[in-house]
Amino acid sequence: MSRRVLPYRIPPEDVVAAEDWHLVVEDGELPLPEALPDWDYGMDLHMIREVRVDLDGARSRSGLPADAPLMLSAVWTATGSRLSGPARQVRLTDSGVVSVPLDVRLRGADLGGVVRLDTALLLADRLDSARPAAPRRAGSVLWSDRASVRLQGDAPQYPMAVIDFARTSFPEGAAWHLQITGTLESATMGSLLLLVNERNTVTTTAFRNAAKPRPVDRVVLSAVYADVARVMIEHGLNRDDFVDEGDFPEGTLGSTLLGLFDRLFPEQSITDVRLRRLQAPALFASDLQAAVRIFEVAS
Repeated sequence: MSRRVLPYRIPPEDVVAAEDWHLVVEDGELPLPEALPDWDYGMDLHMIREVRVDLDGARSRSGLPADAPLMLSAVWTATGSRLSGPARQVRLTDSGVVSVPLDVRLRGADLGGVVRLDTALLLADRLDSARPAAPRRAGSVLWSDRASVRLQGDAPQYPMAVIDFARTSFPEGAAWHLQITGTLESATMGSLLLLVNERNTVTTTAFRNAAKPRPVDRVVLSAVYADVARVMIEHGLNRDDFVDEGDFPEGTLGSTLLGLFDRLFPEQSITDVRLRRLQAPALFASDLQAAVRIFEVAS
């Protein structure tokens, strides 16, 4: 296994003892899983961990002065939205062993894809005078680790809003509606919006429990995802510029629809699926139902 060699001394890894990240849910907390297949953009992430740092050991083993200011920093990155930012920063100027709780809350609307959480022990300020080979620059990394959670599996993802359909032009009895606007060149995040009827408590409850769904919630979410996939695929098939040779920039609606099509209909051409939908719409509907694995229980 390769190891990155830094141009300055760093302490041994045992100067930091970091607990695993935990996901805070409605009825408690659980170890951060590898994936949250039922996540959607309306679900924020609340994660916690505790990190113990031997400040004296970290400084002395790095060649730093005994009073060198350190910082424990947590930074998040979401591959789906291409956004990132600081989650928590704690300046450490004490001595001895300190215990630092990290409490991170991330807005679901900012996330997507894989969320990475990088925690690092840093030199907080620049040192004008330091020992040879000791870190000098502010931000020099003395220790770090990374955790990640996959938010998007095969199900399409989209921003979501809960509204009262009785105050809109949508049917009052409908449970949800996927709104698609713009062209295939438009950004996906600005083109898709899942609207959920707040009067349909079964559906709103299922999304609220998405991090830890009950059996009934899984059934509802599966139905929603299947219907959303159908609407998205049909939207693409209705457009003349949605073709196999389409080359849409990453992050656009066209790229998202092509990616969804390739997952649901591997080794099939858009032309063939478009013709099947026109000539045998009932068969197309069954094919799509099988492709999204509706009501399938994840193993």
